[in-house]
Amino acid sequence: MNILLSLAENLSMFWENTGFANTTPAHLVMIVIGIFFIFLAVKYEYEPLLLVPIGFGILIGNVPFNELAGLTIGIYEEGSVLNILYQGVVQGWYPPLIFLGIGAMTDFTALISNPKLMLVGAAAQFGIFGAYFISLQLGFEPNEAGSIGIIGGADGPTAIFLTSRLAPNFLGAVAISAYSYMAMIPVLQPPFMKLLTTKKERVIKMRAPRAVSQTEKIVFPIVGLLLTTFLVPSGLPLLGMLFFGNILKESGVTRRLAETARGPLVDIITILLGVTVGASTQATTFLKLQSIQIFAIGAISFVIATISGLLFVKIMNLFLKDGNKINPLIGSAGVSAVPNSARISHVVGQSYDPSNYLLMHAMGPNVAGVIGSAVAAGILLGFLV
Repeated sequence: MNILLSLAENLSMFWENTGFANTTPAHLVMIVIGIFFIFLAVKYEYEPLLLVPIGFGILIGNVPFNELAGLTIGIYEEGSVLNILYQGVVQGWYPPLIFLGIGAMTDFTALISNPKLMLVGAAAQFGIFGAYFISLQLGFEPNEAGSIGIIGGADGPTAIFLTSRLAPNFLGAVAISAYSYMAMIPVLQPPFMKLLTTKKERVIKMRAPRAVSQTEKIVFPIVGLLLTTFLVPSGLPLLGMLFFGNILKESGVTRRLAETARGPLVDIITILLGVTVGASTQATTFLKLQSIQIFAIGAISFVIATISGLLFVKIMNLFLKDGNKINPLIGSAGVSAVPNSARISHVVGQSYDPSNYLLMHAMGPNVAGVIGSAVAAGILLGFLV
């Protein structure tokens, strides 16, 4: 009889520690969201390099367990493997390393050959500050509003870097929101691009960009670093690594380092970043009213950024002579989701004129947006810390 009672107690204890016994409706909701992210990545190829790690991370982070059992497996439990890996997000190590890889991948030729496109990339950052003021009106603290606003830059690493310093408790919601809207660019941007431009504007053919010398390509990251960081020193971790990666690429004498930065290094960091950000969305901490508000404001900020870029180009065209006008469709590329937003500008343009090749032009505001979002993050960091 004692053996049976002991067996029953052991079975009961085993059951209490299973995921089935600790499952709540919130866990199931998050698991469905994780599977949905993976579905979007596999079925529609929406940013698969981001959504697959994040989606699977959501599954990992929402496997229910008995938090009182002392298993030390949760991402918020000090000393757990996930918690150690998550420090790269919390402490802000991963985003600068991602920027190093981005710099080593990026060709700034389109921007160097047509510097006025920098203004288009800057205009798209209005989404960040628009969302910041909306968040303040909804009762968020200034530091929280800054973290929410940065979603409008459509730059996941920048959003994580800023939020880890201003509002660490919002990290999961802000990161998931930023990466979700980056992945949804093919769905979100085209309606506004068509709504705010005329057919005549959509078929504007821009002049071929001038040839850019190797010297200019080498000088650009040096000048870019000094100008941006002297203006906004708080953006140094991101901007410094971005321009460092670019000079590795353009110098011509550090090919091995450039290949490592844009290849194995950025791949490893992307995996760690995606999985840990996904795992940080534990149902017990993520499913709150504030998370829904962050998603809603993030969508608004992204829309403002897209519209700002489009309208700014239309205003610029009022002052430009025929033959020098800019196709407004590339204004939407000012959000810094490289190269997706530039590709969408090209695809929409070609749907109206298959001979109109906009990709090389759209990359100008696109890479300017990367710089612009990092500068905007530096401004917010300087004011709010």
